[in-house]
Amino acid sequence: MGEPKTTPTTTSFATYLAGITDETRRADCTALAAMMTRATGEAPRLWGTGIVGFGEYHYRYASGQEGDWPLVAFASRKTDISVYLMPGYDSGEAKAWLSTLGPHKTGKSCLYIKRLAAVDEASLAALIDWSVAEMRRRYPPAVSGPGAAPSR
Repeated sequence: MGEPKTTPTTTSFATYLAGITDETRRADCTALAAMMTRATGEAPRLWGTGIVGFGEYHYRYASGQEGDWPLVAFASRKTDISVYLMPGYDSGEAKAWLSTLGPHKTGKSCLYIKRLAAVDEASLAALIDWSVAEMRRRYPPAVSGPGAAPSR
């Protein structure tokens, strides 16, 4: 099994933002980063060349494949902002928030929006909060010994 292609980097969030030439898109990414920082308590960290992640969890599949990935993340793409909410969108909770979100598309764990101003920010923030809580429930941090600090 090969190494994951997308891993944390040392590129700063400020450097990432500086590379976004569209002023509105840059402001949208700044606002998304604030929402995700609030939901996770974590600072933005670049994964690969274009994914801004917050927090981290360790997964292991029955196949033996394992790795690390952000609890929530986003990426400014050519036509949309991709918001990565790891639990996906099949649950009743996610569907309820999506119904009030406004114009969007979804993939397996990706939410695609054009502009933040076009969606209901309270619904988006609720989706992010739900996603973080669900991932922390599914992948609780490992601890070793009484009173130990959580680790990956």
